[in-house]
Amino acid sequence: MATLHTPEKHANDFIRSLHQLTKIPIRKLESYSKANHIVNVIDHPLAIVPTASQLQKLEQLNAFLRSYRILSWQTENDKKAICSPKQAGDYFSAFLEGIKDREFFMVAFLDTSNRIIETRTLSEGGLNQAMVFPRDILKAALNCDCAALIFAHNHPSSTQTPSIEDIQLTQRMVDILQPLNIQVLDHIIIAGNNYVSLAERGNLPKTAENPANYDVLSFHAREPQNWTYQQDIWTHEQDDEWER
Repeated sequence: MATLHTPEKHANDFIRSLHQLTKIPIRKLESYSKANHIVNVIDHPLAIVPTASQLQKLEQLNAFLRSYRILSWQTENDKKAICSPKQAGDYFSAFLEGIKDREFFMVAFLDTSNRIIETRTLSEGGLNQAMVFPRDILKAALNCDCAALIFAHNHPSSTQTPSIEDIQLTQRMVDILQPLNIQVLDHIIIAGNNYVSLAERGNLPKTAENPANYDVLSFHAREPQNWTYQQDIWTHEQDDEWER
């Protein structure tokens, strides 16, 4: 007998599985799903007011799903180089997609063939602010002898427009790294289940403009303000890959 695949069927399957894994009553999950998207239980576990035991199981499930996305990406891209904004967006989405309770700042350090040497989370902030230490980024870049790097952070608000601080932080790091022949290839912003590439938008600073400044940076995941940035506009006539 054929199985009819409908959103309702998958939602019911999800609820039953979630009940079995967390022991949250089916009736409670069904009631929540009538007014909310049921996957919010994973992204925002406190919304359903779970018990301590249920919350622990939800957090374990969330960690499992995140690890699965990362390992799946690594399996599909083993020994492949990250050479385009799309590949960078897909890579960092595996780490940061759906995180809405805090802000993370990550860096992927690449060799001369754009293969990942290592990836680090260099800052973990609150809901709308993270502190970034340029010295920590520089130290990690020199320690792994990288040729290039890609920044990434998430906007818990799911705002897809880069903020002033996003641009300023990127420019500050270009000022520090370019004189050392370390190239900043992109800055990826994960917004909910989507991503934004500063390189793709034409907002990626490409040249050092100021003396190196190592003061700590505080950047906020807040609603974007009106701003302009003098930069060559990315066009589809350009190659999808970064220039090296």
